[in-house]
Amino acid sequence: MGVVSTVLGFSGFGFGFTAGIVIGYYFFIYFQPTDVKDVKVRPLVEYDSNSLDGILPEIPMWVKNPDYDRVDWLNRFLELMWPYVDKAVCRMVQDIAKPIIAENTAKYKIDSVEFETLTLGSLPPTFQGMKVYVTEEKELIMEPCLKWAANPNITVVAKAYGLKATIQIVDLQVFASPRITLKPLVPTFPCFANILVSLMEKPHVDFGLKVFGADLMAIPVLYKFVQDTIKKQVASMYLWPKTLEVPIMDPSKASKRPVGILLVKVVRAQNLKKKDLLGKSDPYAKLKMSDDKLPSKKTTVKRCNLNPEWNEDFKFVVTDPENQSLEINVFDWEQVGKHERMGMNVILLKELPPEETKVLTLNLLKTMDPNDIQNEKSRGQIILEATYKPFKEEDMEKESMDGTDEVQKAPDDTPAGGGLLYVIVHEAQDLEGKHHTNPYTKIIFKGEEKKTKVIKKNRDPRWEDEFEFVCEEPPANDKMHVEVLSKAGKKGILHGKETLGYIDISLADVISNKRINEKYHLIDSKNGQIQIELQWRTS
Repeated sequence: MGVVSTVLGFSGFGFGFTAGIVIGYYFFIYFQPTDVKDVKVRPLVEYDSNSLDGILPEIPMWVKNPDYDRVDWLNRFLELMWPYVDKAVCRMVQDIAKPIIAENTAKYKIDSVEFETLTLGSLPPTFQGMKVYVTEEKELIMEPCLKWAANPNITVVAKAYGLKATIQIVDLQVFASPRITLKPLVPTFPCFANILVSLMEKPHVDFGLKVFGADLMAIPVLYKFVQDTIKKQVASMYLWPKTLEVPIMDPSKASKRPVGILLVKVVRAQNLKKKDLLGKSDPYAKLKMSDDKLPSKKTTVKRCNLNPEWNEDFKFVVTDPENQSLEINVFDWEQVGKHERMGMNVILLKELPPEETKVLTLNLLKTMDPNDIQNEKSRGQIILEATYKPFKEEDMEKESMDGTDEVQKAPDDTPAGGGLLYVIVHEAQDLEGKHHTNPYTKIIFKGEEKKTKVIKKNRDPRWEDEFEFVCEEPPANDKMHVEVLSKAGKKGILHGKETLGYIDISLADVISNKRINEKYHLIDSKNGQIQIELQWRTS
């Protein structure tokens, strides 16, 4: 009976299992449920807040706030770079921690403190969105929304008095909204001098802390105490308006800001060689600072004179005294045709002692090539007096610390009660010419005229050109005329230059406030604007 029952049992199981598979397959193929409805596709705007929370429990900032931009490319980039960033950051942490650990182990009589494992894990931070601010200053402001749910493995082993303690940090979460400011922007790579970081709200930091294998953060009272302490300490150091400043380079050197003034007096020239076949030459001198985009300064023309005396004074702004030089060229003036150069030479600023007038007698050369045999021929000499007046050292240090908002001092030789009017033409917007739009700006102040470069075919030009005006007295009652013009193209025979708008700026505000940086609506322009920065520097 036992054998028979066993055979029948196996037969019944095999028959029932096979019948169940066949019947189930039949019902699955030939019978459809009647209570299944088609999925309704609806736009997100039709859902209420509760439905959205169910569908999207964590909504990115770029969805909730339209002024935040998506930065998926940045998250993808960080994901690919994270293994290398992890190793670099961990190595940097170890290098920073080693001297600190060595100092404190001896102080508290601890045998050793070492990192047994140190890794930030495989999950990189995620940027939920980024907001970018546009200001009228030389800065770039970014506010990313950062969320980081990490799986780090940081294990520290401490040994003291024959005992061994193991501390492990796991399951790290950081939610923060930092503000990152790149300031000031400079024309030298990486194009900014400082990084300023501050937090716009208190960060959320959560982590597991295991000591001897037990998670201390599971204790409610201790967890709350640690959370409050972290928020309080971080807020006291970095919560806006407090900032963490990371210097990248010296802003005064990077932006080639003025560091002094060179005073040059062209006294005379002697023993010049005539260039004209009939009669004597008509010499004049041109002076220009190297790496300076401003036009050369010229003396008057002395007619029919090979030993001219000028006694004319000039001022030049110095930005790099170690590498800059003053270029001197003497030309023979011609009423018709090209002016012929009679000779040239240079003065290296690094060879001039500060605050000391130096009389220089320079031989005029054919070229500045020391191996040119044509320089052996005598072409005459030029006599000059040169004085380099650097700005005060304490003012330069203060400016480097405070950034671009600090106004520099004028040189000591500035006339009593006078100063230096410093003008920066930043940009213009919505310019429109009748026949062409090749804008440039002309500045007229007390009869002195200066121009920016021409930017072709651009309604929103950006110049960033700088000019200086030396004033005998504060121009509190004066105005500066600023006019934006459009230069005709090469084919502009029928249509000459056009006026795109102008503005007369009263200088009373800049004299009282020392610095203004504003946008002005152009007169005789439909929508045109120009941004100009003015600084008043006194000694």
